[in-house]
Amino acid sequence: MDYLLDTNILVIYSRESKVADKIEGDHHIFDGGNDVAMSIVTLGELNSLAKQFRYGEKRKNRIGEILSQLYEIDINIREIIDRYGEIDAYSQGRLEGKPFGESSRNMGKNDIWIAATASVFNMTLVTSDKDFDHLDGAYLKLKYIDWEKYNKR
Repeated sequence: MDYLLDTNILVIYSRESKVADKIEGDHHIFDGGNDVAMSIVTLGELNSLAKQFRYGEKRKNRIGEILSQLYEIDINIREIIDRYGEIDAYSQGRLEGKPFGESSRNMGKNDIWIAATASVFNMTLVTSDKDFDHLDGAYLKLKYIDWEKYNKR
């Protein structure tokens, strides 16, 4: 399977917690049989989170270990840029010829870049964020992980 990981999944895995172990046990994201990538936008988000929450060296090293297992996909690709505009217009219910059928959805701009990357590369987006739900089947394949469910086990 080809997976693109949303930032929140990497944050969960960086904690080295039982939650991450349980998620990996059920979904086998890093089992070696998958191509796993992230958008370069995620790298920026992780950098910001590390600064905001003052991650210690152990956590930063863990993130580095995880990132070394991933492909990094740049967004400076014309098809990704074009898909960004299409997904944003679709989410706002304003894409000509492709009605959304619901009220508009405001997505964070970084989330749109991440969705566009998954869409263009035909990768399953792995997330614990419901903001992508309306794109499932229309622009990408979504693997939603309810981390709270794992937190209760």
